[in-house]
Amino acid sequence: MKLREWGYLKPNQRRSGTLNWSSNGHTIGSISIVVDTRYDWSHVELNYKHRDKPVNYTVDLVSVPSNIGKGVVWYFQCPHTGKRCRKLYSIGERFLHREAYTGCMYESQTHSQKNRKLFKLYEKVFSSDKLYEQLYSKHFRSSYAGKPTKRFVKLMQKIKESERITYREKQLLLMA
Repeated sequence: MKLREWGYLKPNQRRSGTLNWSSNGHTIGSISIVVDTRYDWSHVELNYKHRDKPVNYTVDLVSVPSNIGKGVVWYFQCPHTGKRCRKLYSIGERFLHREAYTGCMYESQTHSQKNRKLFKLYEKVFSSDKLYEQLYSKHFRSSYAGKPTKRFVKLMQKIKESERITYREKQLLLMA
C-alpha cells in the first residue's frame, strides 16, 4: 500500500479509508484501514475478509528521524517477527514481514538457468525503446557542472549493451 503517498502517514492524525481491487470491472476484494499517529502508540488497523473469514488486527508503526533531517521515516513493526520493515506481504491470512513466511520464493527464483538467461536477453532487446525515451525526455540532464551525470552514464551503458546483441542472439530468443 502506498500509505505515505496517499497522505496517511502524517504525524498527529487519524485517517481511515477503504481500498478496493477489481477484475473485469467487478470488485473482488477490499480492505479497510485506519492509521492513527496521534499518540505514543502509532498503528494501522486492518479489517478485511480472507476466504470469507473476517480478519481484524493492528500493526504497530515506528517512526525514525530521517537521515536528511527533514521529518520522519515510517516503518511497520511485523506482528509476527517484531522486525521493522517498509513493506508487509500477504501470503495467507495476514500481512507480515517476508521473513515470517517459510518456503516462499520470488517468482524469478523458480525459473531455470536457461529461462533466466532468456529473460535477461529479452530485457536487453526490448527495453532499448524505453532507454531512448528516457534519454530524450523533457527534463533529462545528461551533464551537471560539465560532467556526465551518473544516470546518463548508466543509461548509455545499457543502450550500448542492447546495441551489441547479435542477430543470432535475437533469432535464438524468438525461437525459444
